Formats: sequence, C-alpha cells, structure tokens
Amino acid sequence: MSYRATTVPSVRSKTEVSGAVLSRAGLLVVSAYIAAQILSDIGSLKIALFAGFSIDGGTFIYPVTFTLRDMVHKLLGRRAARTLVITAGVINLLMAAYFLFVAALPADPAWLSGFAAQGIHADPFALVLSPTWRIVIASIIAEVVSELLDTEIYHLWVTRITRRYQWARVLVSNTISVPVDSLIFCWGAFAGRLPPAVIWSIFWINVITKGLTTLVSLPGIYLVREEGEA
Repeated sequence: MSYRATTVPSVRSKTEVSGAVLSRAGLLVVSAYIAAQILSDIGSLKIALFAGFSIDGGTFIYPVTFTLRDMVHKLLGRRAARTLVITAGVINLLMAAYFLFVAALPADPAWLSGFAAQGIHADPFALVLSPTWRIVIASIIAEVVSELLDTEIYHLWVTRITRRYQWARVLVSNTISVPVDSLIFCWGAFAGRLPPAVIWSIFWINVITKGLTTLVSLPGIYLVREEGEA
C-alpha cells in the first residue's frame, strides 16, 4: 500500500509537466506562425530591388511560415494546421481592412506638419500602409491555397511514406507548395498590369529566394515533438 501511494503521484506529476511543456511549445509555434504571416504581408507592401530583380519585401520572411506550419502539423495535427492557415488568412484580411480604415481618417495637422518639414506633404501612413486590394486578395488566396496544399502533402508523406527523415517531409511539401504560392500571387496580383516577362521574372526570384529560406528554416522541424509523443 505504501509503495502505491508514493509512486502514483510521481507519475501524475510527470504527465502534467509534460503536458505543460507541450502546450507552451504549441503556443510558441502558433504565435510565431501568425507573427510571420503578418510581418510578411506588411513587408509585401514594398516592392524592392534585390540582385537586380523586383521582389516584394515579404518574400524574405514568408517562406518561414511553411516550416512553422509543418511544425504545427507535427505537434498538434492536421486539423489544427488547417485551422491555423484559415485563421491567418482571416487575420491578414482584417489587418488590411483596418489599415484602409486608419488611412481614410483625416490626419491631425500638427502630426502632418512634422513630415511637411521634411518635404512630405501627403499622409505618410496612407502612402505606405494603405493596401492595394488586388495585391492583398492575391496574397491571401495564394497563402491559404498553398499552405493547405502543404498540409495535405505533409500528411500524405507521414501517413503513406515514412515518419523518418523529418527534413524530407518539410523539403518535399515546401518544394511543391512554394511555387504554387508564387504562381498564384504573381499572376493574380500583376496579370494585365505588367508584361508577362516581368511577371515571370518576379515569379522565379520569389521561388529561388523562398527556396533558400526554406533550407535555412528546415531544421526547425526537429524542435518540436510528434503529435501524441510523451
């Protein structure tokens, strides 16, 4: 009787600690995914020159979301990953609508006067953060479609092929979903506004940059436990 009384609380305590660690890991990965989505969408408002190519500023951080999505899938399962992708799309849409609302508000003259002294006479917030809705919609559709595709490819790999070689599940799912994302975004945002040669140029530099970022972020899959692991 004494033996049982001393061991049962110990096992229960270990389980509770393990669950707490799992919850913190899930919270951190989900938060990182949403943050990366928001930052990449804000960065996308600037079209920059990189290595002689036109590229949106969100390209450098957005590919990390694919690996973060894989980490959520591994830790919390496919249903949680799908929910996260849809939620991020809604958040990005609400963010764009809020930026549009704030940009439409009249600016305080005292606030504008500080920028006028620097030769800026228009509302700088509206100039930078007022969204172009065609780009916003193309971006959100590309994100949701490509990351849901990433979810299914990842699930297929771990259920039909192997759970070993975790780097491979990330690499394969990202290799397919990243070009799909760039294809939808580039043609959805710029078709009819830019020459096809320019759009394909933007597409290829996006794919290359996102591919390199994927290779850098790929080891992150080893930072979280598989769903159901103790």
